[in-house]
Amino acid sequence: MPILKLGRRAVTGLPSVTKTTIFYDSDLTGFGVKATANGALSWIVEYRPGEGGRRVSKRRMVIGTPATLSPEKAREAAEKLLAKVKLGADPAAERGAARKAETVDELLDAFTTKHLEPKRKAGTIRLNGGYIKNHIRPALGRKKATAVTHSDVSRLHNRIGETHKVAANRVVALIGAIWAFGLREKILPKGAENPAVGIEHFDEKQRQRYLTGEELQRLGDALREAESAGIPWDPDPTKKTKHAPKPENRLTKIDQHAAAALRLLLFTGCRLREILDLRWREYDAGRGLLFLPDSKTGQKTVVLSAPAIAILDALPRIGVYVIAGESAGTKDETPRFDLNRPWRAVRKRAGIDDVRIHDLRHSFASVGAGSDLGLPIIGRLLGHSQASTTARYAHIAVDPAKRAADLIAGKIAAALSGK
Repeated sequence: MPILKLGRRAVTGLPSVTKTTIFYDSDLTGFGVKATANGALSWIVEYRPGEGGRRVSKRRMVIGTPATLSPEKAREAAEKLLAKVKLGADPAAERGAARKAETVDELLDAFTTKHLEPKRKAGTIRLNGGYIKNHIRPALGRKKATAVTHSDVSRLHNRIGETHKVAANRVVALIGAIWAFGLREKILPKGAENPAVGIEHFDEKQRQRYLTGEELQRLGDALREAESAGIPWDPDPTKKTKHAPKPENRLTKIDQHAAAALRLLLFTGCRLREILDLRWREYDAGRGLLFLPDSKTGQKTVVLSAPAIAILDALPRIGVYVIAGESAGTKDETPRFDLNRPWRAVRKRAGIDDVRIHDLRHSFASVGAGSDLGLPIIGRLLGHSQASTTARYAHIAVDPAKRAADLIAGKIAAALSGK
């Protein structure tokens, strides 16, 4: 076991060896340089983990080579590692664990199968599954989970935020939940950093878009046209269409169930999935109620208006679901996935391109608030679990103080004008 003062001169003057040999430093116990028969050199640290003693096997780890680290830098690195060992750390084991650590792809698979799918509702699974598929996997999937940094997540957040700030914030929150799951399930090594911690979210300005009376009338006209004659459309001038249909054949028609779904969203204030996932057995025609077993806020009873009941009673019962999809009536029937195509056609025809499907729910609430029905009643109709959620519509409500002010000022104005 050769021992010498490991400096620049000693390292360059090491003798040739016929088998792997370690030259230990005379000043720092555990620090040395490993030489192989082919002349390769590397700095090493050797120690006994835990409480040490002869009964504990030595661990050895490479910390660099003389080509990349000077003797002084190598000694400094060795001192830091050996100091950690004295405090109970095991640097070699930690490095090995990091090498074996799950890739982000593997971590995402575990999160999806062990947490997301068995513990979250269908809507949450669809939403988070989309974030994983479209954003997290492409950007981070091939990396080792322990190698993902705060900067990696920050770059992803900023890139998504260039066009979709809310989605960017949700992706960061999801990454934080995924890493927390990995630590909790011991998929990630103890003490691994959560790279989503400390990412400053974009400011989210709450969108408030309600349909006016005139817009509702145009929407009604567009719906009737779409389900009867059809909505005319023009070919995209930016795309070369070799065989475009004749103008009389360029019509977009929507089926009875899609039109019914859009009207039900307006007449009930329900969320999209509450209508698309609605089963006939959840409709109580006698009492005019919907009994939703699993909405966003849990079990929910929807009180139906006369227009909503009329729509439901007029719909043909093709399958299990009220809004029939392509698989309606089959053994493996599934609910309709979305209303994107019919909604885009109808809203364009109505001249309300900025209105989202969820804004139909807001419009239901705004009409109620403007009719002075009271926020508690509106919150009950919408199925809000928190009064603060309904409070966003407070500014639309007819304020008794406003009516009083109008009455008083009106009489004063009449007196001033001599009336």
